[in-house]
Amino acid sequence: MFEMPSGAEIQSIISTLKSGAGYFLPEIYLSALFLVLIALDLLTGRKNSRLLGPVTIAGLLGGLYFVFQQQAMPDTQFFFGLYTLDRFGIFFKYFFIASGILAVLTTMVDDTMKKHESGMGEYYALTVAMVVGMMMMASSNELLMLFLAMELVSLSAYALTGYYKREKRSSEAALKYLVYGAVSSGMLLYGFSLIYGMTAETNLIRINMMLIAHGYDPLVMILASLLIIAGLGYKMGAVPFHFWSPDVYEGAPTPVTAYLSVASKAAGFAMLMRFFYVAIPHGMTGYEDFLHIDWLMILMVISAASMIYGNVVAIWQKNVKRLLAYSSIAHAGYLLLGIITMNELGVQATLVYLASYLLMNYGAFYVVILIANRTGSENLDDYKGLGKKMPLAGAALTVFLISLVGLPPTFGFIGKLMIFSALLSKGSVFMWLALIGILTSVISLFYYMLIPLNMYLRESENPEENVVETGMGAKLVTAALMILTLYFGLFFQPIANYAHYSSVLFGAILN
Repeated sequence: MFEMPSGAEIQSIISTLKSGAGYFLPEIYLSALFLVLIALDLLTGRKNSRLLGPVTIAGLLGGLYFVFQQQAMPDTQFFFGLYTLDRFGIFFKYFFIASGILAVLTTMVDDTMKKHESGMGEYYALTVAMVVGMMMMASSNELLMLFLAMELVSLSAYALTGYYKREKRSSEAALKYLVYGAVSSGMLLYGFSLIYGMTAETNLIRINMMLIAHGYDPLVMILASLLIIAGLGYKMGAVPFHFWSPDVYEGAPTPVTAYLSVASKAAGFAMLMRFFYVAIPHGMTGYEDFLHIDWLMILMVISAASMIYGNVVAIWQKNVKRLLAYSSIAHAGYLLLGIITMNELGVQATLVYLASYLLMNYGAFYVVILIANRTGSENLDDYKGLGKKMPLAGAALTVFLISLVGLPPTFGFIGKLMIFSALLSKGSVFMWLALIGILTSVISLFYYMLIPLNMYLRESENPEENVVETGMGAKLVTAALMILTLYFGLFFQPIANYAHYSSVLFGAILN
């Protein structure tokens, strides 16, 4: 029978919530920003909708201040163990806020988005809501909190994908995204329920303790792992959970495509590491009775399939956004290589790779938007001769594509180098995965370089057209992203050190 808590118990709960609120300030602040943007849109109306972008950027920059304040706080769990503050979570808070800022910057230069000024308040508010949800995905320490955070991200993403309400392509993309998302959420929740059934716990650390202390049925654990990986694989865009990616990336507004391909993918990887590294043991005796299969072996197969499929199918793409979508599938495979190593070096390499992916992928999509503004097309053939007409955009896009391949002296080269180094440090057992990664990177060189080939070595169908000018703000952002991609390719130590600092938690767990 339910009993009302006593006054002392209620007072204890209130004091616990108050003490936890201090560790939750970035999320509280950004939730307030979400409400401010909606109110500001209602108060200012359509005429002043262009103020919303700068206000959103200023608000997100304010969020960086609150995250920076958390650097000095000790690692802790709060809200009755539902949420955690640690270096790993802080890294991703920086990452997601930076992604939100870049998403707003790409939106502000997209001419197509400017035709929908009446809904920009909701658009920017949902962008901030996604930031909050992704931060919670990286820091939640409990199954229900993880699921609710993922749903906050998913619901916001569905609405952003279908932002062009009157365009068939955008509506179709949103519907496909919703259907695939609903199925994957159901599979994730089913996997969580099996874990709860085996342990009677929802806290990740206590789940680990129960599994180690009491053991588990290997068949049920494999089924639970498959279901959970399926739910998270959808967010990561990894094979065979990638079917939504090409159509959604092509049909969504380009700024949303960039946001999903970087931030949403990173949130899936953060949640994957948080769950499997903390909650689920690896290599225990129970698996030996069932074909030596465990969650790590499943991830190996997914990683290899993603690298091969994403890079091979991208060769035949003529739409640049669709090409980058298949490229994103391949990069999910490369990122999984760092997780598979199951050590601190692998976590560090994954974080560095994500940082490089943030710059080079957003940079590529940013330039794609600038080109689409002037040509009205995303077709590869329409890029002919653009190197002469848009010299800065052409040079920057070439740098970003070289970085996506993983060639020096770019940041992407450092990311791949660290990933492969972490993999090879585990010995010859992972040699086959490293070989697949290297060979598929060579394949990617072919389709990535088709774009500079068209821009510089093939003549435009309208050669008499003059140099195309872009705004000063767009030039500054393009130049900044290009310079950072090259700078961190040469002076990567600060990022590598911070990634190492952020991976210490998992180093202690895994070693």
